[in-house]
Amino acid sequence: MFRSFSSFNYRVWFIGALVSNIGQWMQSTALSWVVLTQLTHNDAGAMGITMALQFAPPLLLVGVTGWVADRFDRRRLLMVTQSLLMSIGAVIGVLVLAGVMTLPLMYAFAFVLGMVAAFDNPARQAFVSDLVARENASNAVALNAASFNMARMIGPAVAGIVIVAIGTGWVFLVNAATFLAMIVALHLIRQDELVPRAKATGSNRLADGFRYVRGRPDLMVTFTMVFLLGAFGMNFPIFASTMALEFGRDADGYGLLSSILAIGSLAGALLAARRERARIRLVIVGTGLFALAAAVSAVMPTYWLYAVTLMFTGFAVVTTMTTANGYVQTTTDPALRGRVLALYMAILMGGTPIGAPIVGWVADAYGPRAAIMLGAAAAFLACAIGFTWLVASGRLHRHESRRFTLTLDETRPISVVTQVAPEEFSDEVAATTPIRLPELEVPEIATDRTRSRPA
Repeated sequence: MFRSFSSFNYRVWFIGALVSNIGQWMQSTALSWVVLTQLTHNDAGAMGITMALQFAPPLLLVGVTGWVADRFDRRRLLMVTQSLLMSIGAVIGVLVLAGVMTLPLMYAFAFVLGMVAAFDNPARQAFVSDLVARENASNAVALNAASFNMARMIGPAVAGIVIVAIGTGWVFLVNAATFLAMIVALHLIRQDELVPRAKATGSNRLADGFRYVRGRPDLMVTFTMVFLLGAFGMNFPIFASTMALEFGRDADGYGLLSSILAIGSLAGALLAARRERARIRLVIVGTGLFALAAAVSAVMPTYWLYAVTLMFTGFAVVTTMTTANGYVQTTTDPALRGRVLALYMAILMGGTPIGAPIVGWVADAYGPRAAIMLGAAAAFLACAIGFTWLVASGRLHRHESRRFTLTLDETRPISVVTQVAPEEFSDEVAATTPIRLPELEVPEIATDRTRSRPA
């Protein structure tokens, strides 16, 4: 489960990311609470707009941010983005404490945070694969998700206590201070131990990532499921805050719900770390589990029963997203990884500007339970799309001897239609992704790095 910790660079990264993520979750909780209770009168629609402004830039800048993550030194790029995020958090905290923060001004800061995060996210996701050997990449991604959800378990609860005790503005200042841990970690990382980055042999075009994904039907299906779940199912700040108000709870009750959600999320991330590789079938199963858990949570009559169901919701969503992230990273051409991950993050986060305002409006008009059911319906649709692809691709079929048992063919190759010549692919991709060229199908093969590449 913890094999990536054998790398010094990953240990340093993990600690820095954990501290920084705790601050980020504290800020996320405080931001939602300020908009909902201080800048508006429990307006979930305004909260949805705030989330949309934060997550719109990754979608708008997807081509540029992925190209930047592939073209420039990711460690230095992260130093810049983390420093900017620290500064923005400090400014928001000062303005809230001074009592001059307004809703339009908060909208502007949300958009600026989204702009910086648009460059930070793909670089941070791709940098994880630079820290460990390829065989540990999936484990490193899962442990990274575990760090994120450990922070999610701690940050919102601490934020709720701080908000009630001394005020919301201080939460933003604490978050700004936690970015120092990540900046120090980036300075301590040994550059000579980083995994050498693959270089594209042709021109580094922004559109290469789009063309690559378009030729991978498995990635197209994965991205579709991630979009539906991210747009309508993962609006947890709206769900948890409005449900907390429905049950008559204050900021500490809202923060506790977010932390309870993270208990299940952490369990899902740790179990994902135990698996040797990420499989698309687990992404499909995870979306189905999320649909079921969300639907059950929507009908819970008391605060604590709702809180218990959130653990299952968190487990399902992190199992899905961690597996999807690991699958994308470990099966993508390393020379295109930054651009493909930027597209993945844009679809995951960029769905929020579409879904969050709709979910916020549904919560205002019909109540938070209806909004949660909307997320459950989107997850069920995502699961149906994934299952349909499994059947249509010929991977799922009846068992030869057991009448009512279905089996999944793991050895069946995934055909990839691409306009890139085979010599432009690295050995790593040849080992994981078979390629279909016009009138020629190359079967799946395993290559040995110590030998010359097969023709």
